[in-house]
Amino acid sequence: MAANPQSSLSGLARALIQKGRLTEKDAEAIQADATAAGVGFVEQIIASRKLRDIEVAEFASQTFGFPLLDLAAVDPEFFPKKLIDDKVMATRRVLPLLQRGNRIFVAFSDPTNRTTYDEIKFQTGLMVDPVVVEDGKLAQVIAKLLQASDTSMSTLVSEDIGADLLEASNDPEPDAPPSMEIDDAPVVKYIQKILIDAIQGGASDIHFEPYEKYYRIRYRTDGILYEVAQPPLAIKEKIASRIKVISKLDISEKRVPQDGRMKLVLSKTRAIDFRVSTLPTLFGEKIVMRILDPSSATLGIEALGYEPDQKQALLHAIGRPYGMVLVTGPTGSGKTVSLYTCLNLLNKPGINISTAEDPAEINLPGINQVNVNDKAGLTFAAALKSFLRQDPDIIMVGEIRDTETAEISIKAAQTGHLVLSTLHTNDAPTTLTRMLNMGIAPFNIASSVMLITAQRLARRLCKECKQPIEIPREALLQAGFKEEELDGTWTPYHAVGCEVCKNTGYKGRVGIYQVMPISEEINRIIMKGGDAIDIAQQARREGVRDLRQSGLLKVKQGLTSLEEVEAVTNA
Repeated sequence: MAANPQSSLSGLARALIQKGRLTEKDAEAIQADATAAGVGFVEQIIASRKLRDIEVAEFASQTFGFPLLDLAAVDPEFFPKKLIDDKVMATRRVLPLLQRGNRIFVAFSDPTNRTTYDEIKFQTGLMVDPVVVEDGKLAQVIAKLLQASDTSMSTLVSEDIGADLLEASNDPEPDAPPSMEIDDAPVVKYIQKILIDAIQGGASDIHFEPYEKYYRIRYRTDGILYEVAQPPLAIKEKIASRIKVISKLDISEKRVPQDGRMKLVLSKTRAIDFRVSTLPTLFGEKIVMRILDPSSATLGIEALGYEPDQKQALLHAIGRPYGMVLVTGPTGSGKTVSLYTCLNLLNKPGINISTAEDPAEINLPGINQVNVNDKAGLTFAAALKSFLRQDPDIIMVGEIRDTETAEISIKAAQTGHLVLSTLHTNDAPTTLTRMLNMGIAPFNIASSVMLITAQRLARRLCKECKQPIEIPREALLQAGFKEEELDGTWTPYHAVGCEVCKNTGYKGRVGIYQVMPISEEINRIIMKGGDAIDIAQQARREGVRDLRQSGLLKVKQGLTSLEEVEAVTNA
């Protein structure tokens, strides 16, 4: 049976035949030429002069019911950056125009290309809404955007700057962290730009990732990773070497992970530290840089998102002369910033504060900070033992990881010291049972722990574009709202997306907290060997909001969306 000659034609080509704008023979010939040349059907039909750009665009818009846009009337600067891979944009002839919630508006000259729809949907995780544009204008805008992204890197592949990188490591002060102010090498300038853009964009981490056929750089902003650049694969070694040199790492060692630090001097009054981690992968060293901005520790407790009653309970606990305050939550939940904020409040000339961290992330003048070093024998436990001989008033332990550290911390809290520390648990009640499981006697826990705060970070809705949304009453009740809270006095909002928030709908983050003071009744439950469920029930009776309830309060206040709260507090 003969194959249908139209089976290889796109939907647009078949529509042109049905409407009499092209003969079947012409359409098949154009399709064959397009395939041979490796271009799209629309590009080839325009090259063959059978139809003009505007005629194809108007026909596609009217026939398939998609909106028609004149790209010449839109400033490309407003298009979302790096939402669609450069290679996909160039080869598939598509352009992201706008992201709104979970949908992305994409410019097509051939809106019937379902394969490209699926590719964009898979890559972005978003639903695709096509917008028809003229093919020639689309090609010009794509070329301009790709040229702009490649311009800063055009000289890097050909230039041999290895010597410059090594010379930059000759620091006149061996003990001072190297600065990146004075080297003119192109790779150094490029890295500098990546770092400054990350700081200005509010990123928390920068990922340099080598793969077999490409190299990419991603920022983690508000907890989400976004691709920002794809420099040439040929310079991956130069980027890795430069970062390792200024982080005082061994550039000849590429087989094992390494950890280091570096500093970027922005002005005479501001410098940003970076914690650098390298990891050998199949195709080179992946490097992750954590941005450590000292200003985050001086924001003040008001900026963190504690509710008034939670703030009062925390300030009361850290204002006491002895006892233990624990901050819990997963990695990336803001525990370090909370601890440093507390230390900043307590940092006074008459107070001796010592911290043991792995590593010290933010430098606070007036506080004695120690980096633990397990290989050298300087563990958390060893540092704590030494602190107790240093006449401390306040001790901060980066993390309680083992029984020995827990026991020494509790003894310090019982003998007249205020101890602050962190644990990796899901909520406040399970922290107490975790300590019991570590082998700590119930009496020691009850007599030392004063308060536990569990926390998460939720993305904050962009103030410029957030919009009210109607959510069914049943969905609100199912999310955890109480019947009496649905009184119509507040409105939920949802993310939309604009230029201010780079079309994400969110800008910044807000803390969600469960602040649980250890009352006499909770102490009795601990002494009787009660579990986390018993402790949680008693805390609820005492008016302690769990993480979900605190998150719903942020929804009522219009600070974040219900979807975000459900995502970060999904136990």
